[in-house]
Amino acid sequence: MTQAIPLRARPAAVGRDRALLAGGALAGPLFVGSVLVQGFTRDGFDFRRHPASVLSNGAPGWVQIATFLASGLLVLGAAAALGRRHTGARWLPRLLALYGVGLVLAGIFRADPADGFPAGTPSGPGQVSWHGGLHFLGAAVGFVALIVAAVAAARRGARRGERGWAAYSLASGICFGVAWVALIVRPAPLTMVGFGLAVAVAWAWVTATLWRVDHGRSV
Repeated sequence: MTQAIPLRARPAAVGRDRALLAGGALAGPLFVGSVLVQGFTRDGFDFRRHPASVLSNGAPGWVQIATFLASGLLVLGAAAALGRRHTGARWLPRLLALYGVGLVLAGIFRADPADGFPAGTPSGPGQVSWHGGLHFLGAAVGFVALIVAAVAAARRGARRGERGWAAYSLASGICFGVAWVALIVRPAPLTMVGFGLAVAVAWAWVTATLWRVDHGRSV
């Protein structure tokens, strides 16, 4: 009978998984940093009026498309590594994989121009095209998966007595979920900025989660 090879006897596999986890942890800073640089340098873009998705339009739109695709693929790689780490939470790799898929779909299917961006676009939300609809569908799948992952991590952390981690995870999930719903119900400068900040909060939770796993902590 063939015996299973202990994890310590496969340094190449361990090194690969650590690299994938590190890549996933860097996906958030990559995404947030890219959006900030684009938002402050592209003419006509206003964080109070425009979501990051509309940056996919115009000649430099390939930067945001690449940002969606790269961050999504990094999250997918980290999810695959998590699945091999046996962290005790089978749901986490699957939910993070869904989040990664949502990001990739958001990159493949471009959001529609809106509210004066890029320059020459009429004011207002505008009409939603088929690719714009698929963009928001993919994003919605990813958002829901991320919210569920954070809330589930909070519940699991509370059961282990890790109150700090549980509170942080719950706050991150609630913050992102409330900001998303608020933006849908009442799109306005305040909710637009709030949602942008909530995206950064959610990405920070992803980074913290992958860092914990990479350092042998449970999730």
